[in-house]
Amino acid sequence: MKKIKTKPFGEIKVDETQQITFPDGLFGFEQYKKFYLLENPGSPFLWLQSSEEPALAFILIQPVQFKADYKLEISQEDYKSIGLDKKDKKVLDFVIVTVPKEPEKMTANLQGPIIINVEKNIGKQVISLKEDYPIRCPVIEEMKKTAKVNKKKE
Repeated sequence: MKKIKTKPFGEIKVDETQQITFPDGLFGFEQYKKFYLLENPGSPFLWLQSSEEPALAFILIQPVQFKADYKLEISQEDYKSIGLDKKDKKVLDFVIVTVPKEPEKMTANLQGPIIINVEKNIGKQVISLKEDYPIRCPVIEEMKKTAKVNKKKE
């Protein structure tokens, strides 16, 4: 176990084997390569915390949590860059959430998903091949639509 300083939780202990390496960094933060995925108990949101810069953390969510019809569509090269094949199920995908002063107006970037090879703990932020996915998708609005779809299925 290792102690790290985090933006959302202060100083915490993390399992070093859970560190995720982003060889290319994230868009706009290319110099930071090492992160931890931190759960937020009781919430669909997670934190991607830099192990190199305590003030750098991103709120993440799996897109299927709020957008029922979401499908990860990225290039085969992007899969290969983290040691996977397109058919592999060992990939986790997340999107970065931006929370403004009015949290109900939070948005998620569906154009720049983050993919993680769960076996090798390697990640990458990529560009979606689905051009109609917005950079600022309204999360709460989509959650309401998804809830309605799920209710109709019952």
